[in-house]
Amino acid sequence: MNVLFCASEANPFAASGGLGDVAGSLPRAIRNRKVACRVVMPLYSDMNPTYREKLKFLTNFTVPVGWRNQYCGVFELTYDGVKYYFLDNEYYFKRTGLYGFYDDGERFAFFSRAILEMLFHIDFEPDIIHANDWQTALVPVYLNLYYRHLEKFSNIKTVFTIHNIQYQGKYGMEILEDTVAISRQDAHLLEYDGCVNFMKGAIECADKVTTVSPSYASEILDPWYSHGLDDLLRQKQYKLCGILNGIDVKSYDPATDPNLVENYSAANFAEHKPACKKDLRASFELHDWPVPVVAMVTRLVGHKGVDLVRHVAQEIINSGLQLVVLGSGEAEYESFFRDLAARNPGAVGVKIGFIPSLARKIYAGADMFLMPSKSEPCGLSQMVALRYGTIPIVRETGGLRDSIHDSGDGQGNGFTFHNYNAHEMLNAVLRAKEGYEKTDGWKVLVKRAMECDMSWSASAKQYVQMYEQVCQLW
Repeated sequence: MNVLFCASEANPFAASGGLGDVAGSLPRAIRNRKVACRVVMPLYSDMNPTYREKLKFLTNFTVPVGWRNQYCGVFELTYDGVKYYFLDNEYYFKRTGLYGFYDDGERFAFFSRAILEMLFHIDFEPDIIHANDWQTALVPVYLNLYYRHLEKFSNIKTVFTIHNIQYQGKYGMEILEDTVAISRQDAHLLEYDGCVNFMKGAIECADKVTTVSPSYASEILDPWYSHGLDDLLRQKQYKLCGILNGIDVKSYDPATDPNLVENYSAANFAEHKPACKKDLRASFELHDWPVPVVAMVTRLVGHKGVDLVRHVAQEIINSGLQLVVLGSGEAEYESFFRDLAARNPGAVGVKIGFIPSLARKIYAGADMFLMPSKSEPCGLSQMVALRYGTIPIVRETGGLRDSIHDSGDGQGNGFTFHNYNAHEMLNAVLRAKEGYEKTDGWKVLVKRAMECDMSWSASAKQYVQMYEQVCQLW
């Protein structure tokens, strides 16, 4: 079975978020299960120059974009056993940054069409094309409209994964023919709520629609989570499923992480993790008190639950906890945490921005990791926290609910709360503090957390099973 994985970003080449982590890890895990999986992404000017120098030019061709034909070059590079194709067009991709441009609709319409045109020119014939998020959502649409009648494309199946339903690729109807190159008679495939909606097109046309956790697959049927697509998703529920993401356990490994002052594993964390905690406190100028440290590494935006923390932050500190926060986002939250740290010197440490090496120190040095998200399609931070023996405290939503289970029954790997309520969250934090004070029981919990399998192996197995089922359709 051959799979072509289409993504607008992938680590370590160019990435801005969770999709980049998935596209950089999942294809390798799929290949480890004896499935031929290759990846295609744009060739951005922001691409890591270390890898740009190693690219091999393959070919070039033109791609129809509305009434125009645009150049497309194809480069390839094999990384960690996976072959990556990079599609080049300097007009669309020679810019600083990946997204946020006025013509993103045109840029990724070009990219989606170029993926299919590329198949005429490379030595790879996919059985499945796996598109991801709105930037590649037009791939199944174009395949069904313009390529399905050709023998080369007649048996290709398509899978579309929703990583975050909030971002759908919505534009005015005026781009339908001129930019997207879809006629009025086929407008129903993309039109939704008076707009051109790229994600809607993929949900209509793909053979299978997946999300990045089972709970999120259920949640997006509810208007609270769906950002307007719940009615369509209920109609297409027969093709919807959720598969929980994993993490790169080779990269996130406290036994080898060079950012840590002392490395450790599930066998010896009790001897070495305290040194990481001391180093973390020094980095944030916290007092060396005999109390637990609760940490957040997050974007400081509303849907991450930061408003809950703001409501009870002083109570958390007064209860005998230290708080560490690393992140950036909305000005009101940045200002709040700066002020909180100023009012509580030695008890609260805050750094605005994102520093990957410091994030690793936080995962290793904190005792607890707080994720009170309003919504969380999958979440990776809670999995990294488990890997480093830092106990997650999470709201039961999306992938947080699927990966973290309350330890109240003596079997879980963290602490959870259900309702989006500040004092429910506070109660979960206080329960974690009580657990921390029972030293022997806490060691058992940390060991259990570190032994959780958050690797891509289990996820890849489910993806391969899903691919096999899709190949058997019609």
